[in-house]
Amino acid sequence: MKPSIRSKGTETAVPTLRTRLAEFFDTENFFDAPFWPGLLFRNGVHFQNLPATNIRETDEGFIVELAAPGLEKDDFQLDVNNGCLEIKVEKEAESETKGEQFSRREYSYNSFHRSFILPEKVLTEKIKAEYRDGVLKVLLPKVAEEKTKPIKKVKVV
Repeated sequence: MKPSIRSKGTETAVPTLRTRLAEFFDTENFFDAPFWPGLLFRNGVHFQNLPATNIRETDEGFIVELAAPGLEKDDFQLDVNNGCLEIKVEKEAESETKGEQFSRREYSYNSFHRSFILPEKVLTEKIKAEYRDGVLKVLLPKVAEEKTKPIKKVKVV
């Protein structure tokens, strides 16, 4: 995220509301970033912990692709609730290494929650998901559109 015009390179660990408002109304940056994008900052730099997502529309439906390497298919929880697709991950890992003169124990925790409002034309009961090569792919099939019948002219007698 580029610094706002008003801050002139004086980014802080936690941006002020004034800085956020200036960035929000900056026409060059208006559609690029959310109003308050997360709370992870290190040395004035914002780090986003949400996976990159691509959404495509095809004739058959929509495809949501989420880049989430290092996970397993059982780490994902997908729910459809009130017309909203929710993708949740919560993974905790622990490793321990011992040697003659050292001992090391590491913990890692990874979690995220993404929500997507589904179009009305999605068949929620036929949603499918697969996880392969670090990418979660969610297939959202569309309701088959009814073909309109040709107009029939009726003669008035």
